[in-house]
This record gives sequence, C-alpha cells and structure tokens, in this order.
Amino acid sequence: MVVTGAAPDFYVRLARDGDDLRAAQRLRYAVFVQELGADGPLVDHRARLERDRFDAHADHLLLFDRARSLGDQVVGVYRLMDRRAAQAAGQFYCADEYDLAPLEGSGRSLLELGRSCLHPAYRGGAAMLHLWQGLAQLVQTRGVEVLFGVASFHGTDPQALAQPLSVLARDHLAPEALRVRSKSYQPMALTSEIDRVAAMRQMPALIKAYLRLGGGVGDGAFVDHRFNTTDVCLILDVTRMNPRQKAIYGGGR
Repeated sequence: MVVTGAAPDFYVRLARDGDDLRAAQRLRYAVFVQELGADGPLVDHRARLERDRFDAHADHLLLFDRARSLGDQVVGVYRLMDRRAAQAAGQFYCADEYDLAPLEGSGRSLLELGRSCLHPAYRGGAAMLHLWQGLAQLVQTRGVEVLFGVASFHGTDPQALAQPLSVLARDHLAPEALRVRSKSYQPMALTSEIDRVAAMRQMPALIKAYLRLGGGVGDGAFVDHRFNTTDVCLILDVTRMNPRQKAIYGGGR
C-alpha cells in the first residue's frame, strides 16, 4: 500500500479486544519478521502474527487512519508495560537484555515502551507524532515519570555501527541514577574518530527522536541475533523535559 490522495486522518486509542491485538500483531509481523528477519517461539507464520508471552499483559497503543479504507488495519503500534504488567508477566520485556535494577529500585513510576513500528507507507510523516501525542496523554493520565525500552539498529555487527554507537556512548548516556547496563555487554565506544554527521545518518529515526526529547541510553549495547538487531536501551525522564521538549512530545499539550 502507498498512501496517495487525501491527507491522512489519524486517530489513536488503546487496543480493546483480541481483534485489535491481532491487528497490531499483523503489523508487527510485516515489520519485524518480513522486513527485518526476526523470529520467535510464538511467532505464527501461517496467520502472519508476531507475538510473544508479554502481549497478554501489556497495553497496546494503536494508530489508525480514517482516510483509508483499511478496515481494522493498524498503521502504527506501541506496546506499553507498567510495573503491574511486568509483575504479571514476571519481568519487563527488556530485562532479558539489561539489568533494570537502577530503574526498578528508583521508586519512580515506570512505563516500558516496546514493539514500536509504523506501516512503511506512513514513515517519515506525521504518524509517529500522533502516536507520541496519544502516548503523552496516557503518560499524563497515569502519572508516568520515566519511559524506557530497547531501540534497535538493523544488523548484528557492532563494528559496522561504530560511529552511531560511539556518539551515543560519548554524548548521550542516561543519568547515572537511571543508567541500566547490558547483560551481554557490547561496548559502544568503538572509535575515537567520530564523524557526527555520518553517525547521525546511520542513527535510526526513532533513536534520534528520543535524543531530541532529552533521552539517553544505558551502558552498553546488546546484540540480539534472534531479531537480527543491535539494541540500545533508551531512557527518558519525563519530569526533566523542558517546555520545548514537552511541546515536541505532546503536540503542545
């Protein structure tokens, strides 16, 4: 599908039922499995659903476009897990990759963001902003103080990502009190000869967006061979965002 004709007319809401969840999992399959080559024990290739054991406990923030005749097709997804959901699931999703003790011991209100993706036809436009605005409303309603979650570079060769990883390590570490550490530690400071322009060209748009909001990263990357990615843990203290950052994140709200 290519978006043509009328401008998108977006709306955002939480998943309400199993049909909504399966619509989200279909988009995740198209992005993570078909596009990026991921797999997992609960992925349903016949039904084309990317799923895992955390889905049953999480909230799913969904983006739709009223201007398209897509039925129940979801064009954007965020999976959200708070402390209660993590307790029900036995852990936060990224606890397999990072030691979350600094976050879990902080006493702060936490929300883990995961499985973020957009339909290819909606990338590079206003779709992610609308997802963020929906997220901002939820954060405000629930009194969330810290957002976190893994974000990914495509590929499992850290040396090929030396420039962006080194920029993150040098300039964008999260505050020490919230700085989680990779459990399978992959150093990020891989070169001292940093070309910031080249580094930012390699940086995924989602990571750049969180950096603009004042987010930082944990200590060390994690190479995820199952998902064919190199992951970093992004951490954003919502309470420390300045008015300009809040305006970007919340659409002025």
